[in-house]
Formats: sequence, C-alpha cells, structure tokens
Amino acid sequence: MGGLLGAAEFRTVVEHAPLVAMDLIVLNDRGEVLLGRRLNRPAQGFWFTPGGRIRKGESLDDAFLRISRDELGVSVPRADVRLLGVFEHFYADSAFAEDIASGTHYVVLAHQLRLDDEAIARLPLEQHDEYRWVDLRTTDLSVHQHVRDYFELS
Repeated sequence: MGGLLGAAEFRTVVEHAPLVAMDLIVLNDRGEVLLGRRLNRPAQGFWFTPGGRIRKGESLDDAFLRISRDELGVSVPRADVRLLGVFEHFYADSAFAEDIASGTHYVVLAHQLRLDDEAIARLPLEQHDEYRWVDLRTTDLSVHQHVRDYFELS
C-alpha cells in the first residue's frame, strides 16, 4: 500500500487531480444524521459528515474499515452498509488555504449506515471539534450544502 504523502506531494495532487474519498452518513434510530464541526479546510467550520480520503493501493473495504475507525472510533465492514451514491464536491479553498487557485475537487463515495449513540460514545476530535445529531430536513446553513445534498437521497 502506498504511504502517506508529504505536504509538497499532497499539494501537487490537490492542484492537479481529484481526490477520492468516502463519507459516512451515520443515521440513528430517530432518523437523525451524525455531523461534526470541521476543524480543517476545505469546509472548515461547517457541520459535515465524517469521512476520509482513500489511499493509493488501499482496497475500498480496507479504506472503509480505516476511515470508520479513525472517524467514528469503531471499525465497520463496508459489507454492512449501503452505498448512497457517488458525488462530486468542489471547494474554492483547500488544505493549503486559499492560495491554490483551483481549489479542491473530491469524488466521494457516500455510504449510509446505522449506529446507536452507544456505538459511537467516544468520537475522535482530530477532524471535528464537536458532534451533534441533526434532523435530515435541516435548513441550518452551518450544515454544508454538500451534506444537505445527501439528505435529499436518504
């Protein structure tokens, strides 16, 4: 499996290629979705679904296990979830602030899964500083538009 890129290599990729990622649309028994307030660019400060990039050489199954473990604190097999669809996310900024004129382009494999509050009792705080359950019909503009787009298909 490919290693993690250094900052200079990752910057080159962001400038010239789309990133492939998985988003986790986590629903509870009340029909609410789990969102975290993003600490990093792009979409910094917005409420967003947990998720992460797929690494070169990493199978989709392995990526899903890693991303669910890193983002939710529990490893969930991809076979236990439903693929919601493939989405494109375009952002004006990037992990490198606004100095990349092309912004960031993601191709996202969105997966829907159900977990209860106890299953995700200790959520990691590296990517999100706070979490909350949100009604799928929210019109809250602090919930990023890309996330609200998922709600239309749930």
